[in-house]
Amino acid sequence: MKILYYLSLLFVLTLTLASCGRRNEKAGSADSKSAVISINEKLDVNGFEKKFLELENAQIVDVRTPHEFEEGHIKGAINMDIHANDFENRIAVLDKKKPVFVYCLAGGRSSEAAEMMGDKQFTEVYNLEGGMMKWRAANKPLEDGVVADRKEGMTADDFNKLLSTEKFVLVDYNAKWCKPCVKMLPMLEGLAETKKDKLILVKIDADKNQSFLKAKGIEGIPVLELYKDGKRIWKHEGEIDQAALLKETGI
Repeated sequence: MKILYYLSLLFVLTLTLASCGRRNEKAGSADSKSAVISINEKLDVNGFEKKFLELENAQIVDVRTPHEFEEGHIKGAINMDIHANDFENRIAVLDKKKPVFVYCLAGGRSSEAAEMMGDKQFTEVYNLEGGMMKWRAANKPLEDGVVADRKEGMTADDFNKLLSTEKFVLVDYNAKWCKPCVKMLPMLEGLAETKKDKLILVKIDADKNQSFLKAKGIEGIPVLELYKDGKRIWKHEGEIDQAALLKETGI
């Protein structure tokens, strides 16, 4: 009798465990179906434009300053300055389930914004690689169908006058919001000071000289150029340390 009792108990336990397993399988299937794949992707100018034109429910966010935004922006864009204190509150009004297209001047601030949106469970975020610098270089339309062209800023004549020296001229294309630019600035200024007998440092703000940078074909920052006797002898795109700069230029 005891043997029959234990066999019956074992049979009941087996059925119970099997039933629980099936319930867990079904729960797992439901969870997997409800899971959402998050997209955070960089697109070049053409891909970015094509994508947001294809999607009727696209949300376009310009994370530059209001001043930058006023000077020309992609049609339909909403300005949300990433450095403003209320940025997180402002992006909270966006629909997380709809595609968001984000851009800035060169791509740095928009990358930061895209990561932030990803952390906040936005399901589809597209970042314009190279930002407005690439957009303008490709002559893409801005608000009202006009390509913005700032009148103030450095001209080619102004630039050539800076090169009229027997010294080396190191040109630093930068912006205040550009983290690599800010990081390199003390090094560049220190180098210019220690080598002031043969080197001049020229700093050109990308925000204030957009037309000039476009004419020079500069589509991203930081960029360094070295000139001697009015001719460019070296160019570097991106961050660089002092040791590498000295080794590459020989100054």
